[in-house]
Amino acid sequence: MIEKQRITVAKGDGIGPEIMDATLEILLAAGANIEMDEIEIGEKVYLAGNTAGISKDSWDIIRKNKVFLKAPITTPQGGGYKSLNVTTRKFLGLYSNVRPCMSMHPFVETKHPVMDIVIVRENEEDLYAGIEHQQTDEVVQCLKLISRPGCEKIVRYAFEYAKQYGRKKVTCFTKDNIMKQTDGLFHKVFDEIAIEYPEIENEHWIVDIGAAKMADTPEAFDVIVMPNLYGDILSDVAAQIAGSVGLAGSANIGEECAMFEAIHGSAPRRAGQNLANPSGLLQGAVMMLNHIGQTDVAEKIQNAWLKTIEDGVHTYDVYKEGVSKEKVGTKEFAKAVINNLGKIPATLKQVNYAKGQALNLPKYKRKKPQVKHLVGVDIFVHCADILPDELAEKLAQLNTDKVELSMITNRGIKVYPDGFPETFCTDHWRCRFKPVGETTITKQQIIGLLQKAAEVNIDAIKTENLYTFDGVQAYSLGQGQ
Repeated sequence: MIEKQRITVAKGDGIGPEIMDATLEILLAAGANIEMDEIEIGEKVYLAGNTAGISKDSWDIIRKNKVFLKAPITTPQGGGYKSLNVTTRKFLGLYSNVRPCMSMHPFVETKHPVMDIVIVRENEEDLYAGIEHQQTDEVVQCLKLISRPGCEKIVRYAFEYAKQYGRKKVTCFTKDNIMKQTDGLFHKVFDEIAIEYPEIENEHWIVDIGAAKMADTPEAFDVIVMPNLYGDILSDVAAQIAGSVGLAGSANIGEECAMFEAIHGSAPRRAGQNLANPSGLLQGAVMMLNHIGQTDVAEKIQNAWLKTIEDGVHTYDVYKEGVSKEKVGTKEFAKAVINNLGKIPATLKQVNYAKGQALNLPKYKRKKPQVKHLVGVDIFVHCADILPDELAEKLAQLNTDKVELSMITNRGIKVYPDGFPETFCTDHWRCRFKPVGETTITKQQIIGLLQKAAEVNIDAIKTENLYTFDGVQAYSLGQGQ
């Protein structure tokens, strides 16, 4: 006998308990081979004085079982309460956020009747690392961090997801025509990993025109993988234009643990009325079953759910006169899905998942270190009410026979040498120093530059070392160089 998969279940707040009960009833009726440990999270835990909304014992159960099915929770406003969703993703290393966005035309209203895409969003890094500093009176910065491990894990997940769900194409969105290092790495890793999946079509779009194409013609895409910021924005756009936010689930996947949930919130005004639509959480549960390798049960439930939707058995949120046949409550909807187990939809597309395997997600393996050379330094300077040529003259005091000023930029635009007087400049300057007659410089020389800057009253606020890796330039040029 196959051992049951033990999962952690949290019924949450508001409509959470109702839709979780309905979802679990469907899973068990379909033959899901699971056992459940229930934990308490959310509003009650917050209001008991735990600002995280979850106890240590609950964390231990989640980490032990590895698989977490979570209903929506309510985070009290004010009082320093932390978002449990964000905390869970960070603490458990849930690097991949997955959101299927599918049209239910003609049963749910949408402008895109054949839309069926999945957004796979990197979940941990990019600008969401939240590393920000004010550097001058006029300029603040946010560091965009893209790592090779982060790229490899999310891109591989996208292809493995496509493989298991029978998807034909994976598309990458980046802005690497501008951010050649960060988004450039994401695109490079995408191309490397795509080679390992010759049976799946792959393509890359610049994110702005890709987003426009997705909003206009979503049927051109299948699975789309993106860095964190673009994925956050476009997953909401995709859910909205599909016309079925309340029907969508999501998965958050890590190397060790995974969390599955509905996209929508706890809707406390609808709680306890047998009104809520359990479809979003059920969709999360279907993703969970696929994740743990119970694909036959996932397929049975998904086809039964699609059959129920096209039968016109709808909860109040999607019920429409002339289209829907019967308005039902939460419990009745669950029973309708159960009655359709073993049946397939006639109009909506039947699903056919790869059989019997959990997703193949190997742990990241570090590559052989590259040969790294220090070939210059950018010294960022705070200086107001000065022209670029005047600043260059001041910075010339730092030059030595080994290192000298080669360029100044302001907000990335080259303003020295040969800058334009029309270029507006702030009080934040990037001043690039390169070696004279050599290919590399030393960190001692950089320290010397900073010591001299302090002596002549130049306010150096940060530095960025310039490197080559295996002989390849690993830093950006100034715009206009």
